[in-house]
Amino acid sequence: NVLLEGDSITRGYYPAVEKDLSGVANVYLFATSACSGDPRLPGQLHDYFRMMGVKFAVVHFNNGMHGWGYTEGQYAAGLPEMISALRAGAPGAKLIWATTTPLQGDRATPGGPGAPQATNARIEARNGLAAEVMRHVGIQVDDQHALMLRHQELHAGDVHYTEAGYAVAGERAAEMIRKALGESY
Repeated sequence: NVLLEGDSITRGYYPAVEKDLSGVANVYLFATSACSGDPRLPGQLHDYFRMMGVKFAVVHFNNGMHGWGYTEGQYAAGLPEMISALRAGAPGAKLIWATTTPLQGDRATPGGPGAPQATNARIEARNGLAAEVMRHVGIQVDDQHALMLRHQELHAGDVHYTEAGYAVAGERAAEMIRKALGESY
């Protein structure tokens, strides 16, 4: 059993991962708009694992395209608790962190006047902070950001991707998951 945990981008590439791993693994999805800085996220993960009652071999996770009202410091400070919740809910699972994908061009996401917005600079800052945390705790990184920077033409709006874009992201995620499961797959 494999879990994809993340935001709407993860939800977008989930079908491609599920198809790629058909016959190899059961692929589950937990998508949320709560970011790592949001104190609700660990409880959401706990509830999900309790409800599902499934033992996971791999958890491929991302959490970066939401929570722009939280500072980058709050985002980074919440990552260890998120990782603890994943480890508690999926004991023994191999964890793979997926970096947050870029926005199309350098546009900020729409928001009301004075509302905090996503920008590529903020995404890059969060990815850098997350990379430090993942390196410190020994979690492998799937650099979806670098991958999708090479495929900006596959955006469907500022944040999301076309079906072809999600296929590219999903192929990479599935490749990383296969390696984590072992070479026999």
